[in-house]
Amino acid sequence: MFNFEFYSPWFLLLFLLFIPILFRDISKQKRKGIKVPTVKNMNNSGEIQVVLFLLKVSKYIILSALIIAMARPRTFNISQDRDDTKGIDIVLSVDVSLSMLAKDLTPDRLTALKNIAIKFVEKRPNDRLGLVTYSGEAFTKVPVTSDHEVVIDELKNLNPLELQPGTAIGEGLSVAVNHLKNSKAKSKIIILMTDGVNTIENAMPTQVGAELAKNNNIKVYSIGIGTNGYALMPTQTDIFGDLVFTETEVKIDEPILREIAQTTGGKYFRATSNSSLEEVYDEINQLEKSDVKVSKLYNYQEYFKIFLWIALGLLVVDALLRWVFYKFLS
Repeated sequence: MFNFEFYSPWFLLLFLLFIPILFRDISKQKRKGIKVPTVKNMNNSGEIQVVLFLLKVSKYIILSALIIAMARPRTFNISQDRDDTKGIDIVLSVDVSLSMLAKDLTPDRLTALKNIAIKFVEKRPNDRLGLVTYSGEAFTKVPVTSDHEVVIDELKNLNPLELQPGTAIGEGLSVAVNHLKNSKAKSKIIILMTDGVNTIENAMPTQVGAELAKNNNIKVYSIGIGTNGYALMPTQTDIFGDLVFTETEVKIDEPILREIAQTTGGKYFRATSNSSLEEVYDEINQLEKSDVKVSKLYNYQEYFKIFLWIALGLLVVDALLRWVFYKFLS
């Protein structure tokens, strides 16, 4: 996106000098008319009027071009200069199975996760982030990027009905690993979130995903979301297609999540409420500090030369007109 500015906008105040000049010219017009002598070589008096008009306005155009040139109009765009080898690439791998609509967090697990994950993204301005969603299958929503607005928009639009039903933790982990493995970042992190247990038999085994992460120097922080005991979960739909919620026992495969974290050098967390989930993200934010420094580069395109050429060209035209015109008058 290009932006426009004047480098020295105060020079534009010189346009105020036009007021007394215009006032003087108007007063002079009222005092006496313009005398036009008879010219042998000009057959049409209208041509004389055109020349006189051009001579009258040329000084204003020339002065305007010079003033604008001194104010230095220019456009610019802003780019970022960053060393990605010193930063941290983070992929959020989010379980979006139907059980994430359980109401043991306020207003439900998925909405609580969205809000807290967005805050986490906003606290990592110098890192690249990506987003993977999974249920019975896994899908890369956002490749790792420094455009955090894209990540935030996709987090807001997480939908538990967009993928095949079920829970395949290994798929969510392996897709995130596959996306991060070629990263040159100083640190590569996966935040793996789920509220259940594996229900897809022929999916990627979680142990394989953990070994892939370890072999590619990717650390996994795993989070089990859900209260201890029972919670209102969607278990079926009624005749109108609306979800029916019933009290169901909360089952989270904590041994698997601990194993994934330990294998990769990460850490396992259990979030049983909105506040504890936020604390988990805050702790991860403190554990993973970024060294990357991002500086803004301003790329300018100057236009003052255009107005200088306009002023010079009009000066030449003005001089020629005056020479020709007064030559005919003599």
